[in-house]
Amino acid sequence: MSLFAVIHLHSHVSPVTVFNGLNFSKWHEQVQFHLGVMDLDLALQNDKPTAITNKSNDNEKSFHKSWKRYNRLSLMFMRMTVANNIKSTIPQIESVREYLKFVEDRCRSADKSLCWYTNG
Repeated sequence: MSLFAVIHLHSHVSPVTVFNGLNFSKWHEQVQFHLGVMDLDLALQNDKPTAITNKSNDNEKSFHKSWKRYNRLSLMFMRMTVANNIKSTIPQIESVREYLKFVEDRCRSADKSLCWYTNG
């Protein structure tokens, strides 16, 4: 990834509310907006493509490559907008959709003790 891409990604992270365990709805809305504006929401909008095989055509190969890149960048973006004390409690998840679902399920659980609560 080029230095320009990292600087560009970081400039979009700055205005996003940091997820602190209590503000999922606001954080989620801002993350979706910024990923969409940056045109990085491909992996958020689409399931992981099937593995490339010898029978895969050029379009399938191209989509697979794009999905992997956008998924990686989207995960980086989300992780950069999560408070450190929460980030360390999230398992290593390799799909942006699964990452978002894990955080949402944890916060929307009927058992609120499973959600993160911080003092600040």
